[in-house]
Amino acid sequence: MQTPREILTQLWTLAGGSQEALDAVTLTGEEPQLPSSFRVAAAAQSSVAAAGLAAAHLWKLRSGQSQQVAVDMRHAVVECRSERYLRLDGKPPPPAWDAIAGVYRTRGERFVRLHTNFPHHRDAVCRVLNCKAERDAVQAALMQWDAEVFETAAYAAGGVVAMMRSHEEWSELPAAKALAPLPVLTLEKIGEAAPKPWPRGNRPLAGLRVLDLSRVIAGPVAGRTLAAHGADVMLISGPDLPAIPWLTIDTGRGKLTSFVDLKSEQGRGQLRDLLMEADIFSQGYRPLALAHLGFSPQDAAAINPGIVYVSLSAYGHAGPWAERRGFDSLVQTATGFNRAEGQAAGLEGPKELPAQMLDHATGYLMAYGAMMAKARQSREGGSWHVRVSLAQTGRWIWNLGRVRNGLASEDLKGEAIAPFAEEASSGFGQLKSVSHSAKLSKTPAFWARPSMQLGSHAPQWPARPSEA
Repeated sequence: MQTPREILTQLWTLAGGSQEALDAVTLTGEEPQLPSSFRVAAAAQSSVAAAGLAAAHLWKLRSGQSQQVAVDMRHAVVECRSERYLRLDGKPPPPAWDAIAGVYRTRGERFVRLHTNFPHHRDAVCRVLNCKAERDAVQAALMQWDAEVFETAAYAAGGVVAMMRSHEEWSELPAAKALAPLPVLTLEKIGEAAPKPWPRGNRPLAGLRVLDLSRVIAGPVAGRTLAAHGADVMLISGPDLPAIPWLTIDTGRGKLTSFVDLKSEQGRGQLRDLLMEADIFSQGYRPLALAHLGFSPQDAAAINPGIVYVSLSAYGHAGPWAERRGFDSLVQTATGFNRAEGQAAGLEGPKELPAQMLDHATGYLMAYGAMMAKARQSREGGSWHVRVSLAQTGRWIWNLGRVRNGLASEDLKGEAIAPFAEEASSGFGQLKSVSHSAKLSKTPAFWARPSMQLGSHAPQWPARPSEA
């Protein structure tokens, strides 16, 4: 079984990182950190470390200075559950799930998971089932359905659900076979452009502009990570788009936040103007959704030659599920994690991982890919496209192996979290939150902007220092 350093080495070389840079990394801590049969702690540490190492790499390109990078495994694990530990004016988070979200039995003794945190997803499920949005009514209706037939019907109606599969069942699907030969992250040159000069600045990403078109956890964590290393990150949302407030608060640290209506020509014009002056465009829409609005990777490269475009999807860009909506919990269910964890725990039904690890690890891999693509752009020129997916991150985590007796370990208690907490004012109140777990010796990570209500800023970039 690979050590965390060996896992990091594979990630680092995947995007062209040098062995010399790896010599500056210190990884501390041991597995397990959380009760799981999977290597969630190693996944947390190595994905965070890859992003931290990329930030140090950019700093060396900009300044000529090397620095040390250290990531403690427990701190990384805590950061990969940051939404759990957020406190607003001393108060813990509200219930994370909608009343009818969760796992249900179906006909034939199978299970399905419903994700109904957004009202339109809940409504779609209830339309298909022809029932009220009440747990008992949903369960009674689902007993009349075969799990896979319901999964297909719910997706067709605009819902997001997953049938619980074993890993073997998932691996036999055409969707899984299409992803199997692909790496956990792809980085591709998609156009010609001159190298962009670095702006002035005293942090790895200072003066770099990031458009963040994402919601929930993975994409927003990527933006939060880029902001932690000095980027001007602008979260683009809309007043009519559903959001999960607690996640918005936690992942909004360090960001500007603007409303832009992409359904209107005026809004699309605003986004084009922002894109023309951006360095990184990070988005979590389904693969063709933004293309229909004129913001595909190729469109972005034409609007702004030299752009780094980062795409997040649920089930990857290849295969018959490429357009399928999904969230961490659903991908865990569809690809075998819930079944395997349940079996390891001696349960008849599913058991979730003890963190939204597909989401968080994917977020750090997005940030890592974005920075490594930016490094390539600065040396070679070109426009670049980085692609990640929850399913591919899941496949990567699965292939890390299992932890013997990992489920017997205790969960982290409050005293274990305290060393990693920090406090700051925000647009919501006083926040107590988890600090960034990648420690850089010369350019420490921190968030220079407070978390703010969505739409708090005008859709325009702040001035940046003149280019060097």
